[in-house]
Amino acid sequence: MIKTSSWQVFQRSAIAIACSTAIFSSGIMAKDTDFGGRITDASNTVYFEGAKVHIKELELTTISARDGSFRFAQLPDGDYTIEISYLGVPTITKKISVTAATKQDQKFIIGGEAAAMDNIIVYGQRAGQAGAINRQKNADNLMSIVSADTIGQSPDQNAAEALQRLPGLSIQRDQGEGRFVAIRGIDPNLNNVTINGVNVPSPESGKRSVALDVIPSELIQSLEVSKTVTPDMDANAVGGSIEVKSLSAFDRQGRSYSATVQGSYNELMEDTSPKLSGSYTDIFDLSSGAQLGVAGAVSWFERKFGSHNVETDGGWAEFEYEDAATGDDVDIFSAEEIEQRSYEITRERFGAALNFDLHTSSTDKYYFRTLYSKFSDDEFRLRNQYKFDKGVIDLSTYNENSAQFSDAEMERDTKDRFEQQEILSLVLGGENQLDTWLVEYDLGYSKSSEKEPNRLDVTFVGEDLALGYNSTGNIPQLTQSAAAHDLNNFAMDEVAYENNLAEDKELSIKVDFTRDFVWQNNNAQFQFGFKHQAREKLNDANATIYNGGFDDISAQQLASSVPNYNLGDFGPGMQQGSLKSYVLANRAEFEVDQLKSTIDSKGNSFKSEEDVSSAYAMITLDINKWRIITGLRYEETRFETQGNRVELIADEVNDNDNEQVVISPWQVNKNYHHLLPSLNVKYSASDKLIARFAFTQTIARPSFGDSAAYQVIESEVSEDNGVIETERKAEVGNPDLAPYESDNIDLSLEYYPGHIGVISAGLFYKNIDNYIVKSQVQDNGQWDGYKEVIQATNAGSASLTGIELSWTKNFNSGIFVGANGTFVNTDDKLPNQADTVANLMLGFENNKFSARLSTTFKSESFQSIDNKISVYEDSHNQLDFSAKYYVDDSMQIYFNAVNLTDEPLYLYHGSTNYNYQYEEYGASFELGFTINSL
Repeated sequence: MIKTSSWQVFQRSAIAIACSTAIFSSGIMAKDTDFGGRITDASNTVYFEGAKVHIKELELTTISARDGSFRFAQLPDGDYTIEISYLGVPTITKKISVTAATKQDQKFIIGGEAAAMDNIIVYGQRAGQAGAINRQKNADNLMSIVSADTIGQSPDQNAAEALQRLPGLSIQRDQGEGRFVAIRGIDPNLNNVTINGVNVPSPESGKRSVALDVIPSELIQSLEVSKTVTPDMDANAVGGSIEVKSLSAFDRQGRSYSATVQGSYNELMEDTSPKLSGSYTDIFDLSSGAQLGVAGAVSWFERKFGSHNVETDGGWAEFEYEDAATGDDVDIFSAEEIEQRSYEITRERFGAALNFDLHTSSTDKYYFRTLYSKFSDDEFRLRNQYKFDKGVIDLSTYNENSAQFSDAEMERDTKDRFEQQEILSLVLGGENQLDTWLVEYDLGYSKSSEKEPNRLDVTFVGEDLALGYNSTGNIPQLTQSAAAHDLNNFAMDEVAYENNLAEDKELSIKVDFTRDFVWQNNNAQFQFGFKHQAREKLNDANATIYNGGFDDISAQQLASSVPNYNLGDFGPGMQQGSLKSYVLANRAEFEVDQLKSTIDSKGNSFKSEEDVSSAYAMITLDINKWRIITGLRYEETRFETQGNRVELIADEVNDNDNEQVVISPWQVNKNYHHLLPSLNVKYSASDKLIARFAFTQTIARPSFGDSAAYQVIESEVSEDNGVIETERKAEVGNPDLAPYESDNIDLSLEYYPGHIGVISAGLFYKNIDNYIVKSQVQDNGQWDGYKEVIQATNAGSASLTGIELSWTKNFNSGIFVGANGTFVNTDDKLPNQADTVANLMLGFENNKFSARLSTTFKSESFQSIDNKISVYEDSHNQLDFSAKYYVDDSMQIYFNAVNLTDEPLYLYHGSTNYNYQYEEYGASFELGFTINSL
């Protein structure tokens, strides 16, 4: 990766821009008149994005925008032949005359004016596929796209789930719902996510990756995934870049509306949930001849569900036990803790978008786009923790797969947590044609937050219990004496009361300049621009830990009936309302553990600021069947983080108080910069066959949690046979982390056989430097005297090679087939990297009915190291079904079935026989009704 000083970079950029300007200024076409239009259907209700518009005599080509518009700047006056091609309908050819009197808002109808376009293309599965495939075909870089029509045909509740159907994309789930999106199996933290062109900060405390489940699918006009970047795009995209586009009035013609009412049922929890959504657009003609477009959308969904879980906390490891017969210490391989968890969740998702577009002329456009999303998770969890490390066992009968402990401890605890995440995105921008220059600009503001008010964790402890386990598969079978299910034996031991806040804000400004020119009789374009982003990440933890004064209350006094739990014998539960009322009414009398409260609060709080300044220059050149996009991007990052060094000192030798906490402020500054070249080449062998090549360099900045300035240290001073010893352990952030740096090569071949369909094959290679893992670093020379130090570090280089295959076809019979697979080979353990990601979709559609059966597959993936043993997420294969009946042109009834086979989440420790986490969610079923104006 090339690195140099800021001054050298700006010198080189200035020279490149000056040379490029000299080249094209000497050969600019003598142009007189702008020419443009809009592409629509015969009923004038739908506009088509992604159509290819070609002027044969001048060999000029452009692609229609999201409102169906296209434009050629300052053509020489004369008569020309224009061709408009769009997969799914015949190519149209028209003669046009360009003069100063030519209208700039001509409408071009595709599909035939007399026959009109079959409404099967206007909406439904084919509409979504046709739009997405046309845009993918005509894009300058390697892209995959999901349109609003396609989202509407799938049982996907949010942006993350809508993306999982695309080639090379997979999702990470939380409680069965898709949250984070991985591109080609690469960690979601290494992606860039934007809404309407503005970067989206993450609501979660230490993350960069955006959990796209906070964005309801109804607010989305399209989702675009760029697997290769061009110089005008942010370089923070090792995996790729995801763009969320919300609704615009100019996506449709005139006034439109839609409304949906839905009910859903979760099989596991036997609960029903409502959903409401709607949208409205209109275009107003102003007295000045300008047009104002207004688009609004709103969505609300409340889902009641849950999950059943069993997991081995800390995995499996060697432990030292006392032989009951001999009294000798023996090392054996065993589980330290196994947990049963039962979740009850109410998840509410509210989203709204209000967008304004002002077109004062065909060359002057302005917009103000907003998106607000609120996502809340009201969770009550019951947990039983079987703790085996303190038991005394008979080694003569011990089997690590079936162990009994005669003197063990068990904790029954609850988590009562309401979490609310919010995302607000505002972007004000426009574009103007100033003589031969197109100027585009925007000012963006985004804010994300995660609030966790009044969280309550309560722990009850039972001791001297007979406990055991049998672990012969992915669900350990736990055994216990009758005393373990008698809540009278469990006394309140600890209460944690928390109010936590995470905020992430970003302000950005961007301006781009574009000019067409001719070079040696070849059409070309020069573009350059600047961008500045100012970001602030705050994590404010506020915890109060109580460890006494509970007046000997037992779990029995707050008991409830045995919860519905499918993974073993859970025993009685505890009442959420009674428990909360008791704690809030009596916590003033509880004893505060001030040391632990301080550690949890100060040790987990930090603030980080990050400013990124960037500039780029890019040239696009059309030479016969070749289209070449190349240039340089420069990004300078200034990073500052502030936190605390928190040390708990337990001194049994010199300190009568035994324990104390020492807090020291910690602040670190780090600056770095990158100069990143890129090359995207597109070769159109014919209208049906396209080849692509790309070489790009991208980066990914460290997550805020890994790079935060925090240190949590435990020091214990003790005396053994007259020798004073100090044992230290620590978990620390690493502000000195270097960003990921990736060299990327992509080759692909796309064949468009006609009608609506595509066959594609691609090969990609990534060489990633400075990839980041959490590991034990006490032996690296910086932590002498420490027994254990956990820290995120740069772990060197990793490379991966992959093949991406895809086939999509809509047959005249109405049958639809979609299949894709991504196969990755890597010699290194990159977190969350899956070797295989695949999708298969079978569908049918006619004028009255559509249906789709889809399955998504993700192979096992490495997650982390725990107790020096690798943890993997097992392969996942989910089956979904959706069907829709068109009552008439404006009313539809639909049915969705999600996770039909009740596919669980399973993580294992080293081998599939050793459980790390097993969780099941059950199937969900949805029945809804939609009315719209189309």
